[in-house]
Amino acid sequence: MNWDWNYTLEILPLMAQASLVTLQATLMGFALAAILGLIWAIINLLDIPIVSFAVKLFVEFIRTTPLLIQLFAMYYFLPLVGIVLPAMVCGVLTLGMHYSAYCAEVYRSGFAQVDRGQWEAARVINLTTFQTLKRIILPQAVPPVILPLGNYLVAMFKETPVLLAITVIELVATARIIGNDTFRYTEPITLAGVFFLVMSLVAAKLTRVISRKAALPGQQVF
Repeated sequence: MNWDWNYTLEILPLMAQASLVTLQATLMGFALAAILGLIWAIINLLDIPIVSFAVKLFVEFIRTTPLLIQLFAMYYFLPLVGIVLPAMVCGVLTLGMHYSAYCAEVYRSGFAQVDRGQWEAARVINLTTFQTLKRIILPQAVPPVILPLGNYLVAMFKETPVLLAITVIELVATARIIGNDTFRYTEPITLAGVFFLVMSLVAAKLTRVISRKAALPGQQVF
C-alpha cells in the first residue's frame, strides 16, 4: 500500500487529539501510582502489624496478575456491588493501582540506601516518625529513584492501549477506528507509533533531567 500524505495530514488532527487522551490517562495514572507506591513503601518500612502484612499481600497480588484482568475486574465487577465508574476513571484507577506495586519496590530500594543510624539519631533529638520521614528520610530516599520511576512512567504510557478493552478511545483505538472507516491502516497505525515514540523519548529525557537536578551532592542516582 502506498503512503498517502494528504490522507496523513487529514487524520493528523484526530490522532493528535487522541494522543491527549493517552497522555491524560498516563499522567493521572502515574500520579496515583507514585503516591500509592510511596504509601505502601512507608507502611512496609514502618513494619506496622497486620497493616504491613496486608499491604505486602496486595502488592504481590498486583504484581502477579495481568493488568488486563485487573482492568476487567474493576470495570465489570464493581457494578455488581453498586459501584459504577466511567471508563476513563476506571482505567486511570487500574493503571495507578497496578503500577503502585512496582513503584513501592522502587521506593523500597531508595529507603534501603538511607543509613538506619539516621533513624536512631532522629529519635535522640526527639523527632517524631512523621518528622523523621519528612525531614531526613524522604529527601535522601526519593531523588535517587526518580529515574527508575520515570522508566515506569514510560512503561505505563506504552500500556495505555489496553484501555481500549473498556472502550476508552485513546491513541491506538482512534487509529483502529480510522482504519476501519477508511480501510487504510498504514498511516494511522504509523502515526500512532510515531506519537508513542516522540512522547516516550520526551518523558525519558525529562526524567533524566529532573533526576540529575534533584540528586543531593555526592548521592548515587540509579
